[in-house]
Amino acid sequence: MRTNLKKQDAVAIDEKILEIITQTLDDNKAQDVVVMDLRGKTSIANFMVIASGTSQRHVATLAQKIQENLKKSGFKSNSEGENKADWVLIDAFDVIVHLFKPEVRDFYNIEKMWSTVAKIREVNN
Repeated sequence: MRTNLKKQDAVAIDEKILEIITQTLDDNKAQDVVVMDLRGKTSIANFMVIASGTSQRHVATLAQKIQENLKKSGFKSNSEGENKADWVLIDAFDVIVHLFKPEVRDFYNIEKMWSTVAKIREVNN
């Protein structure tokens, strides 16, 4: 969390990060992209993005492209899961990204888990 920023600055940063992520997912043909608005619902993040790749290689590539584009724009991120690439988690400030192979996404079904507290928006791809 960025406690030293004004609220409107933090919101603008979150929205810019979210824009970079969703545009990267769209450009790289991610499937079933969902954005969850978690503002005021949890302290772990303001947004959660969930998307599927068609294979382990696609999931790994999506994660790599997101991190490259965030870095080009001056944002840091951390990730885990790239080695196996069934499920990659990217932590980008107050935006968390989950990238899945479809069968892994179906198994964990985190959209359902968060749907009771989050506003969910599907992104057209």
